[in-house]
Amino acid sequence: MKLNKTENTCVTVLSPIRMKTKILILLLLAVAKAGYTQQTLRPVSLFNPVPKPAMRQMETDRPDITESAITLDAGHFQLETNLAAFKRERNDDLLKSTWLINDMILKLGLGASTDIQLDFETYVKETTEERLSHTKEREAGNGNLTLRIKQNILGNNRGNFAVAVLPYVRFPIAGYGEKHPYEGGLIVPMQLKVGHDWKIGAQVEVDRLEDMEGHGSHTEFLQSLTLSHPLLKKLDGIAETHYTYDFKQHHFSNFLNAALQLEVYKDVKIDGGLNYGLQKDAEKRYFLGLSLRI
Repeated sequence: MKLNKTENTCVTVLSPIRMKTKILILLLLAVAKAGYTQQTLRPVSLFNPVPKPAMRQMETDRPDITESAITLDAGHFQLETNLAAFKRERNDDLLKSTWLINDMILKLGLGASTDIQLDFETYVKETTEERLSHTKEREAGNGNLTLRIKQNILGNNRGNFAVAVLPYVRFPIAGYGEKHPYEGGLIVPMQLKVGHDWKIGAQVEVDRLEDMEGHGSHTEFLQSLTLSHPLLKKLDGIAETHYTYDFKQHHFSNFLNAALQLEVYKDVKIDGGLNYGLQKDAEKRYFLGLSLRI
């Protein structure tokens, strides 16, 4: 009987100790979990990048006129460039042809819904011909530098609809021709996923741009509508229409655009296409481009 009493006493003494030990372990686990959760939920930023497995699907602002409403993930870089582009435009007096080599945009993700972009025209060769006298003037050099900031307002991480605002300013640092004016504007891109991998994009834009003759500036309004869908597993087809209205000349220009974009490797895409102005004096543009994300 004494032995049983002793055993009962031990059980009575040890049970509270075991209970306290279990409670202490649970508290420690809870504190550790809370600390981990707080760390993982810390807002992403330039200095706290989004982990690669958690990054959004790669989105590019090219090859169509309509920009993407989705921003680049925080702490990551993306390069989008016209490896080569040729454009031709005319008015009653002039015919202008331009080659652009490595017209690139370098993007940096700043936050969960913000990125900053630098657009630099590495090399520009421009030929201007007077239509009556057929005299030509050729100029070449580096182009201008453009600063852009994209702020997503809705749909960056979830949902089928997204919208953003993208103000920009272009600094006249071109190394050719006469001094160019500052340019700038505000772009509002939108996109909608409609199922079966179809995407619809739209954009409204107001710009202050240099006149073709280079002797002044004008205000221009742009509106676009684009439709994209995979043609093959890694190949997207893009069809687009857009128009511009020059408030100074009271003149509309209408365009039909088409492009193909191929994913050649994860986070690496190439594209090619055209922006074809329907009026005689509307710009015609042909391009080959590359996009990559790191």
